[in-house]
Amino acid sequence: MSIVSGVDRHLFADPLAEMHRDRKRVFASLPGWGPPSLDDEFEIDQFDTDDATYVLIPESDASGHLGSVRLLPTTAPHLLSEVFPHLCEHGVPSDSDTWEITRFCLRPGLDDPRSVQRQLTLALVEYALLQGIRQYTCAISATTLPALLSVGWDCEPLGLPHQHDQDLLAALSISITPATLHAVSRVPVVRPSPLNWPAQTPLG
Repeated sequence: MSIVSGVDRHLFADPLAEMHRDRKRVFASLPGWGPPSLDDEFEIDQFDTDDATYVLIPESDASGHLGSVRLLPTTAPHLLSEVFPHLCEHGVPSDSDTWEITRFCLRPGLDDPRSVQRQLTLALVEYALLQGIRQYTCAISATTLPALLSVGWDCEPLGLPHQHDQDLLAALSISITPATLHAVSRVPVVRPSPLNWPAQTPLG
């Protein structure tokens, strides 16, 4: 597991390149989930800047990509603020201890995708606790909320769902406390959920 920020991105050039290739493969089949890619080979959007932090699981030789998620500070432009602000009834949350989860991506064709998914889910909670992040925000397909709750997240809607293309989208806040880590750790296998995205249902 690696935490990659703007200052050390050059140290993870190979797995990050594979991450963007996998994102291209995944998000090409999910139209409407954010701005269009800025590259023909890679899925790179306007939020892949030095503000972004990536939680990354590389292959054992550190050259490839098994899974990843992008975290964006809500004090900077992010998906909810720039693309889906209408999903937040009382305004898009924006403060230093609220970050947005976007581009949760598992490499297509993994033999054991749930294991990688579980590692990323736990890493998100652990990273939040270490960094003083009290909540995550995200945009999800509204039909996946029950499954999201089943993995141990404490979620609150930020507004009513809205129709978007052929999907019904909702914005959520996810509260992070030490109890969250306990709850997520108790789930033996992460069930299909927005965090099972990208193969099934998207999460930002």
